[in-house]
Amino acid sequence: MAYDLEEQEKIDALKAWWDRYGTFGMVLVLAVVLAFGGWRGWQWYASHQAGQAMGYYEALESAAGQSGDDAVARIKAASSALRSDYASSGYAARGVLVAAWALQQRNDLDGAREQLEWLVRDKSAPALQAVARLRLAGVLLAQKQYDPALAQLQGTAPDGFVGLYADRRGDVLAAQGHVQQAVEAWKEALKALGADPAAQIVQLKIDALNGA
Repeated sequence: MAYDLEEQEKIDALKAWWDRYGTFGMVLVLAVVLAFGGWRGWQWYASHQAGQAMGYYEALESAAGQSGDDAVARIKAASSALRSDYASSGYAARGVLVAAWALQQRNDLDGAREQLEWLVRDKSAPALQAVARLRLAGVLLAQKQYDPALAQLQGTAPDGFVGLYADRRGDVLAAQGHVQQAVEAWKEALKALGADPAAQIVQLKIDALNGA
């Protein structure tokens, strides 16, 4: 097939471009294809991990609503799987709170404490660490571990927890027999709680302690 001069020039220019940039262009296209494939693969993996984590979380919730030693074993097993394999999924932190509550309701304070201590150390869910510290202080109080309980409540309380932390601190101080310090902590709680219904319970504690 014959080409006129203009067409031949275009062909020659295309050949020259290919000789110069063709290999780079193929590498670039291949890199884009691999990157896209990797991104789709990561999406699948993340979705798969989230689905697995949700399955363990739902199993934990189901076991928490049941009774018996078998339910306790399933609670601990599901929580252990979430913490070891899906710690960053978001389900792990929530699952730990469910597990700790369920174990505390069954008077397994050591089990509840172990769950909450993990969440307090975990850095992937800072929003739930404040809840974990408050509840861990409650478990330690029930175990008469007063100084460790107070240690969970020291420092600046997170936003929204000032009143709750002060209230729990009053509980611990009262259990230690530090009446005046307990009243001061509860008064701090009243101030922070304002019109919150929980303030009524705190006032009852103050009245009961002052009337004792």
